[in-house]
Amino acid sequence: MNESFLTWLAQFNDAELLARLLELFNDPPFYAVDKAGRVMFWNQALEELTGFMQSDLLGLPSPISCPLDYPDEVLIRSVEFQSKAGKTIQLTVRTRGLLGLNGQLAGAVAWILVERDVDAEKQAVLKPVESTQNFHGIISRSPAMEAVFQIIQNAAQTEATVLVRGESGSGKELVARAIHDLSLRRQAPFLAINCAALSANLLESELFGHVRGAFTGAIKDHPGLFQRAKGGTLFLDEVAELPLELQAKLLRVIQERNYYPVGGDRLLDVDVRLVAATHRSLREEVKSGQFREDLMYRLRVVPIFLPSLRERREDIPLLLWHFIRLHNAQNFRKIEKIDPQAMRVLLDYHWPGNIRELHNIIEYAFAVGRGSCLRLSELPPEFREAAKPEPSAQTPVIAAKNEEDAIREALKRSSGSVEAAAGMLGMSRVTFWRKRKRYGIE
Repeated sequence: MNESFLTWLAQFNDAELLARLLELFNDPPFYAVDKAGRVMFWNQALEELTGFMQSDLLGLPSPISCPLDYPDEVLIRSVEFQSKAGKTIQLTVRTRGLLGLNGQLAGAVAWILVERDVDAEKQAVLKPVESTQNFHGIISRSPAMEAVFQIIQNAAQTEATVLVRGESGSGKELVARAIHDLSLRRQAPFLAINCAALSANLLESELFGHVRGAFTGAIKDHPGLFQRAKGGTLFLDEVAELPLELQAKLLRVIQERNYYPVGGDRLLDVDVRLVAATHRSLREEVKSGQFREDLMYRLRVVPIFLPSLRERREDIPLLLWHFIRLHNAQNFRKIEKIDPQAMRVLLDYHWPGNIRELHNIIEYAFAVGRGSCLRLSELPPEFREAAKPEPSAQTPVIAAKNEEDAIREALKRSSGSVEAAAGMLGMSRVTFWRKRKRYGIE
């Protein structure tokens, strides 16, 4: 076992025991990284799977992408990875953060649970897929989502507060609705509010209600969402945007199960199940002073991490055909097949807007196109640009005065695709990743 790895282990309790355990991990594929995402251990099974040797990776950023803030609990993710031989593999990765002797996050360990050959599957997904898994409105066949479904089912049977974390458009409200539909409260209302959509005063009135005369224009009593959702579930979307003064009032509601309406002097009882959601790390918001730590722990009783669409690419064909069928039912246009070139571009796209963006693109295609085949020309302009052939790596395609500028320009031209940007510069993904980190390029 190398000296740098032993030094890294020394910061943990029972470091010797941990070292012995790690030596036993020859199967399944397994690795460990420090808090900066640098490889500290890469076992033989992972060497065989990826083609990358531990000796070449030690101290370098992991070629298997890692989240920047490892959760305290186990996180299951789906990651698309390119082996050293150039083969694209879909990995399901089980990651767990490790705390050092000082109680601070010091790294993570990860196991590879499932591997899928994406290159071999791409031809198969050019046709509609009928075997759709529909879990209370959430459509997925991704292994990364199986753990999410299990947590939803288990948490729904309790009254515990749930915090859903995921990127914008990834389906956080669908998760909240599934929890409500599976709970004993399913016969009562499910109400939702976006905490980023209203000013502090309006948000307070909408959540807690107000009495007549509480402020100018308050001509009658107004029941808030906590009152209107009685017996049911209240979904607080983008809860990280909640103003600090309202965070204190929400904390009281959770702890005391009662509140005063705006301008009122009579306590009202609360009987609702709370589900909150955010695209931000509440831990980081606490560190920056934007969110109360005590409220974070009250909301984060059951955390659910929702993978982005690019982390569950096997779901792209399922979702495409799901939304196509919904629009086909309107009898304006019926799409029966997708042109292979269009499908290829859709599969390779990085989907910053996730499932919401995918749905919007299908709406766009129905609006601008005609006929039974969805063609590349019917996709938004950014997809047609992405489909243009890339110049060869030997040709100087980017005019930049230094390497940092070249990397930034390549990422811009590839719409954020690391693989495409690395290809433009004639670099491997690992080299590109290392240089990107060196220059602090996000």
